[in-house]
Amino acid sequence: MRTWGIIRSAHAVLALACGAAMAAASAQKLDAPNVIEISPKLTTSGQPTRDALAGLAGQGFEAVIYLAPPTVTDAVRDEPLIVGRQGLVFVNLPIDFDKPTARDAETFAAVLRALGDRKVLVHCQVNMRASSMVFLYRAIHAKDDARTAYESVSRVWNPNRAWRALIVDQLRANQVPFEPL
Repeated sequence: MRTWGIIRSAHAVLALACGAAMAAASAQKLDAPNVIEISPKLTTSGQPTRDALAGLAGQGFEAVIYLAPPTVTDAVRDEPLIVGRQGLVFVNLPIDFDKPTARDAETFAAVLRALGDRKVLVHCQVNMRASSMVFLYRAIHAKDDARTAYESVSRVWNPNRAWRALIVDQLRANQVPFEPL
């Protein structure tokens, strides 16, 4: 009888622990389209909600790189203020979606390198700019396997002509032997 009571108590404790862990995991989910966790220190996504932005520090984020112009229709007004009030670094690198440039890729890489070991959210509107720029960073600067790194792009979109040209040109200029499909 005593053993049965211990087992039931252990099951109750385990059930509570699992419930708490599941609640914590759901509380940690970023409310944004196309969220892709690249690593524990790097996540890409589309535009997070105002509440999601306000909770980034609670999820361990230390910096945000926003790659769309702040004037796009779905931008969160006061995003720099919302992020900054939490003590996070905020960088807006407004990349023209129709005309991404090599300079955009270089600037993005410099910003990401400067953030060092911080946990970073890179986002735009839908995660097209973000996934593509993070892919280039990973393939060129972090020396990640390009095929594996490109999976995070293909989960979100098939880059259009302008973005495909940028990706191919950057890979060739940096002697990365990979041809995106």
